[in-house]
Amino acid sequence: MKGKVVVVTGGGQGIGACVATTYAKKGAKVIIAEIDEEAGLETEQTIKEQGMEATFIKTDVGSEASVKNMVSIVISKYGKIDILINNAAINPRGNLSTRKVEEFENVLRVNITGMYICVQNVVPHMREKGCSIVNIASTRAFMSEADTEAYSASKGAIIALTHSLAISLSHKIRVNSVSPGWIETSQWKKKKERKSVLLEEQDHLQHPAGRVGKPEDVASAILYLTSNESEFITGTNLIVDGGMTSKMIYVE
Repeated sequence: MKGKVVVVTGGGQGIGACVATTYAKKGAKVIIAEIDEEAGLETEQTIKEQGMEATFIKTDVGSEASVKNMVSIVISKYGKIDILINNAAINPRGNLSTRKVEEFENVLRVNITGMYICVQNVVPHMREKGCSIVNIASTRAFMSEADTEAYSASKGAIIALTHSLAISLSHKIRVNSVSPGWIETSQWKKKKERKSVLLEEQDHLQHPAGRVGKPEDVASAILYLTSNESEFITGTNLIVDGGMTSKMIYVE
């Protein structure tokens, strides 16, 4: 990854911040495309303090103008983009009775249309061999809790968008998706929102792998999918959930 230019949307906190940091540790030039300025600047500073390279660019993926501005800055600075990690997403509270149609549409605008906007504007600058895109979906594409209609719908759409893009960009750019399950991200939040989360034994035992997931688990999967070792993999969705979606649960 040394010298690669990597754009991570939603890279200011959570899984995105871990992904951005992981690529920076591998020698990549990381772009933190984040709407939350406080979170984006914190992650940029943390990476730079470790002697690595990162640039925060305030970006609203749901705005075509904002994405175009971000891409323009990246190209002006580096002249290329090698890897795009489409991670930015929102999941506002609400339920079928209270959530307005406009709110549902906004989730789709950010979570799925935003990915399309990013791909459309980044792809023309992916000129070198080995360029790839990873879209962050979720196991919510296959299973749900109550009141997650908009989020689940968007995550299901991401998987379909991924295999469609893989075909459209075949022979040029590889496109895959990753579906995280239960990932504990509290320590990757921006500083003022970090808190200790007490996980109980039953939380870990729900996972055949024996524990709740960490952002590093997802980052490792993404890193693999953008590496030369995965050059024969495109159009696929990799589930990173400790086996949780494969486990049948019976209530006695």
